[in-house]
Amino acid sequence: MEVLISGLAIAVLLWMAWLLIKAKKFTRFKLLIEKELKPQVIEHLKLELVENRSDLLPNNDAHISATLFYWCQYKSRILQAALANEIIDEQWLKETGNLRNCQHLFHIENDKMHRG
Repeated sequence: MEVLISGLAIAVLLWMAWLLIKAKKFTRFKLLIEKELKPQVIEHLKLELVENRSDLLPNNDAHISATLFYWCQYKSRILQAALANEIIDEQWLKETGNLRNCQHLFHIENDKMHRG
């Protein structure tokens, strides 16, 4: 009986350690989005808005600020913009080992994602 309890305790500790490792990797992924992808997304959006200025779409500083606020408010939107604007692609997510983290982020922030 004691061996069974000890075995279960070790199994639970190993499971918790594995979950901790996964959580830390997910946190590193979110930091990568913030530190590396966000500046690239910002630059791309600014350039795109400036290049597409017209009488119908003035894309002045207020428009640019509002656009950046919208797209950079949540990690899922930053990632969504990076994918949509081909700053990164699915292959990059696979190569960096972050495809599952991307899927998880999109799942937990589903209500914050851009629909349009």
